[in-house]
Amino acid sequence: MLVDDFLERSARLHPDRVALVCGSRRLTYRWLDGAANRFAHGLQARGVCRGDRVVIHLDNSVEAIVSVFGTLKAGAVFVLVNPTVKAGKLAYILQDCEAVALVADRRTASETDHALRLAPSTKVLILAGERRDGRPLSGSETRETVALDDLIDPTVYAAERPVSRSIDLDLAALVYTSGSTGRPKGVMLTHANMVAAATSIDGYLQNTPEDVILDVLPLSFDYGLYQVLLAFKAGARLVLERSFVYPGAVLDLLMKERVTALPIVPMMAALLVKQDLDASDLSSLRYITNTGAVLPPAHIAMLRSRLPHVRIFSMYGLTECKRVSFLAPEEIDVRPASVGKPMDNVEVYLIDDEGRRVTHGVGELVVRGSNVMQGYWRAAEETARVLRPGRQPGEQVLHTGDMFRIDADGYMYFQSRTDDVIKSRGQKVSPREIENVLHAVPGVCEAVVVGVSDPIVGEALKCYVTLHADASITEPEILCHCSKHLEDFMVPQSVEIVAELPHNGSGKLARRALQGAGAN
Repeated sequence: MLVDDFLERSARLHPDRVALVCGSRRLTYRWLDGAANRFAHGLQARGVCRGDRVVIHLDNSVEAIVSVFGTLKAGAVFVLVNPTVKAGKLAYILQDCEAVALVADRRTASETDHALRLAPSTKVLILAGERRDGRPLSGSETRETVALDDLIDPTVYAAERPVSRSIDLDLAALVYTSGSTGRPKGVMLTHANMVAAATSIDGYLQNTPEDVILDVLPLSFDYGLYQVLLAFKAGARLVLERSFVYPGAVLDLLMKERVTALPIVPMMAALLVKQDLDASDLSSLRYITNTGAVLPPAHIAMLRSRLPHVRIFSMYGLTECKRVSFLAPEEIDVRPASVGKPMDNVEVYLIDDEGRRVTHGVGELVVRGSNVMQGYWRAAEETARVLRPGRQPGEQVLHTGDMFRIDADGYMYFQSRTDDVIKSRGQKVSPREIENVLHAVPGVCEAVVVGVSDPIVGEALKCYVTLHADASITEPEILCHCSKHLEDFMVPQSVEIVAELPHNGSGKLARRALQGAGAN
């Protein structure tokens, strides 16, 4: 089975059922599948071939979903990029994966234009929301620009599926995630990887065509993307929103659409419990899921007391394998700090620093399963660090870098990370990537970013900087610089200018010492 079969099968079984609600638009499975097919025809007509990479730089939208499934139907690989990514990082991703095509929004034309000037391999630009009549955006005679509306126009291309030779061992997606080196890494996921993950997740959520799933998470965040896959796999309805900025509006939407499934991260839980839930009719809500970071037991208790009829699934996963475990709702009151046991078709175990299996205590989590990635795109050294030979001949197992405790009953408890990657707002953040931006600020001498425990975002990003003697830059100006060069979730919550930073005996910055100071 291929990932795009989820949409195609539901379109065949439920052609006139509403598949997607986005703003005022209500679209059926028949329409979505036809639009994706036409998009695929348009890509193929412009030379996009099997295995080529198509970068999608769009906000949560109908156009983003059509682009994902249209890319798959063309036999190509989709690369979803956070819409707040700035030109420099977008250019890096375009160059790194040698993207043949870019799908972007006309509202980010200046960022797109700058990025494309640095990415000569990208030959096709598809613009959502504007017709440009084939005129190249960046002045390149070798790059074609086309409106997305033209690609999915029923009078231009057929609604039938194009010829595609993909098999489930082919790559379906590259998901770029922050790494400890400060450079984004492309997680390589095949159709088989993604179908296996979706099938195992669906095994415990048990979605049906009657479910209504509200997705306010970015599609570039794999948790957000999988809500689309799970909805279409079940033939359910997906209600797509851009963010959770206004919790009151989200509650109104929950009631209006009679939502049955709500995926959240801890930050959303913290905002949700502050709302007057007693004044909202949430009787249709069947379950809440959480991942990205462990849901604090206090938030679990508040949700349980105010929404006693709702099943809460506390889960753990990482981009490299999507999902690992879930805690059955029946256990949430008994062991709220646990992220449960491995889901179907996944095996886990712990190892110590010497690579020996740990039977008691804490160790690094190792994951076996069909959902484990193929590696990092063109990053053999980093791939070898996390994918290592397992006990079965020829197999590769995933060394997560996460420290866990597993109790006598097999329940998993997250302890800490083994590297410097920070979990903030449910997403991985590389401190080095932020530090690179800080070092580009005129006047900054040294910079370090740490995660500080925060009840809303999990870990708040705090940066410490020292300045050159003649510098006059202020803390607000540093934050302003960060907001211009980083995605929203990577912008630090605070900056502190200090006279000096602590160093260890070898001269390296003592990051751990600053983490302790930031928590005070």
